[in-house]
Amino acid sequence: MFEGSGGILKFIPGVILFPLLFQESFINFAWGASDDFWVMLGKRVFLLLPVLSIVLGCWVSIACAVTVPFRQNRSDYLTNLLITWWDLGKAIVTFWGGIFRFSVNLFVSAFWLLKFAVLGLWSIVQEVIFMPLRVIRNAGHNVMSSRVPWIAVNLTILWCIIEAFIFTYVTTPLVLDTFSNITGEHLQPNMLRIPLFIFLFFMILGSYAVLSTFVSSVKSKKFGSIIGIGVIEIVVLFVEVVFLYREFVDSLVPWFAQYSEDFELGILGTLAISSFVWFGIRSLSWFLFAAHGTPTIMSVVQGKGLKSANSHSAATEQKSSLSVSFEFQDKMKEEASWFQKKGEDFLGSFMLPPLQVVAAGINFCTLLLTANHLFELPFSGINSISPSRALLRGSAAPRRGKASAITEKPSAEKANVATNEPARIREAHRSPVHESDRDLNRELIRESAHTAGEAPKQDGQSTDRVSTGSPQQQHQPTTGE
Repeated sequence: MFEGSGGILKFIPGVILFPLLFQESFINFAWGASDDFWVMLGKRVFLLLPVLSIVLGCWVSIACAVTVPFRQNRSDYLTNLLITWWDLGKAIVTFWGGIFRFSVNLFVSAFWLLKFAVLGLWSIVQEVIFMPLRVIRNAGHNVMSSRVPWIAVNLTILWCIIEAFIFTYVTTPLVLDTFSNITGEHLQPNMLRIPLFIFLFFMILGSYAVLSTFVSSVKSKKFGSIIGIGVIEIVVLFVEVVFLYREFVDSLVPWFAQYSEDFELGILGTLAISSFVWFGIRSLSWFLFAAHGTPTIMSVVQGKGLKSANSHSAATEQKSSLSVSFEFQDKMKEEASWFQKKGEDFLGSFMLPPLQVVAAGINFCTLLLTANHLFELPFSGINSISPSRALLRGSAAPRRGKASAITEKPSAEKANVATNEPARIREAHRSPVHESDRDLNRELIRESAHTAGEAPKQDGQSTDRVSTGSPQQQHQPTTGE
């Protein structure tokens, strides 16, 4: 194109278009289309973005150099251009180091993710396996340290269930025959055993309640209550012996008969043995556990509540048991928060390196347009990247500042002139009047009045002060003459 031109005409386009000498070869090398896959991938990852930013910087630097003669503060502008190239170099080096940092963070994050998954799975398995043991341990600790006799309560209820189960099995034929004779129909045993078991359970539990009330009356020495509860206890004894324990003793008669000939127990013997069995069973169970378990059950049934002497320790135990039960959840929450923080660091190591190079290229363009940088490099973290609205406000602020400075400078100069004129007039009249200086003073007053008359309208207050004072000041030298 410029082969027939002169030397200077050939030199200038060569300087202006010097990126054409290397940009195609640089881009083709960085693209690596003819290389192997891994070599091509490495070139495109490590070299393509830096090469494009360098080519962009060269073209924008040419445009900036062309506009230097038409700009103010040329030295500052050239300094900013050199700083932009320095930021681009740092951004490219940071980009390469960021790729290495991202690779390390990727490996570390994958390792910790695998560790988190394995530990979480192991914790879940451990929690499921040891949960029954933990429940038993907590229950045992609560029972052993509690003021409430839970062992006695549980044994009393268990004994009532066992006794009700035995008497249900023993009395089912008698009750079945009785109901069959009353209704005239043959009833199924399975339909009768569950209601009979429930009835016997509450009956036996009520028997212990009557015995507990009788013992309490004896301890308090209330003779009226002792007589009343004693009569009720005798009635309970009669009902249980006749309807329950008698059937139990009758079931043992064949066992007695096989060890003796012509064995006949009789009604009195049966009732006597049944009464001794009732008394023995009630005595053993009462002194072992029912004496402590029955009053607690009665307090719960009556709605009086359980009185604990050490409520603070109970609250502490409850808190510790809850903390043990939620230990796995707290551990998982801590691991999740740590993993979230590492995820943010991993995202920052992935985004920041290429954004550094892109921001350096954008700074070249904003330097050409506004003579300022849009981004402050380098970025310290993902939070240091400002939103787009803040960037727009920051780029518009310098232009508004320059426009306001240009418009305010002439008005400030005029205001200073209008403000200083009265002081000059007063200084002239305060000086001593001599014959040689009178002509000079008159000339000065005329110039001051003429300048005050040409002041802007927005400085009307200063103009009035000058115009009202000038006739008097002109008259004073005349009078003095």
